[in-house]
Amino acid sequence: MEERATAIAALNERSRDIFRNIVDAYVETGEPVGSRTLSKRFGLPLSPASIRNVMADLEELGLIYAPHTSAGRLPTEAGLRMYVSGLLEVGRLAPEERDAIEARCAAQGRSVEQTLSEAIGALSGLSRCASLVVAPKSDTGFRHLEFVPVGAGRALVVMVTEQGLVENRII
Repeated sequence: MEERATAIAALNERSRDIFRNIVDAYVETGEPVGSRTLSKRFGLPLSPASIRNVMADLEELGLIYAPHTSAGRLPTEAGLRMYVSGLLEVGRLAPEERDAIEARCAAQGRSVEQTLSEAIGALSGLSRCASLVVAPKSDTGFRHLEFVPVGAGRALVVMVTEQGLVENRII
């Protein structure tokens, strides 16, 4: 098992790209994926024969398998786990990216729903994956409600729901 983990970590860019495309096509269609399909559908600059060589290497690593001799390839359970845990990792954000996200999400006067929508859009854009945020229902009562004066004609409203969700707004 340790040997397999080392081999997976050592995948070159070509192998990672082909493996990613196999999983993407499988997730979309549920069908085995052949080398010719990969070459045409994803516009890979490789011949089907070159893709088959990489697929053979991926099969040796236990990442894909052929359900029968003449079929395309499907990801194995280990391959899908690697795809989810390794290939979908988002790297560290640059300080400029972090500042831009914080600015998008921290704009004053927005509802929780608007802020979550901005956050989900940023997450989806960075990861190139579907994103989902689940928030508690907003039809609960308040445990605490406080108005704090912050200037002429302005106040900070601090709301704490019965479930402990805290929301601040300047009005």
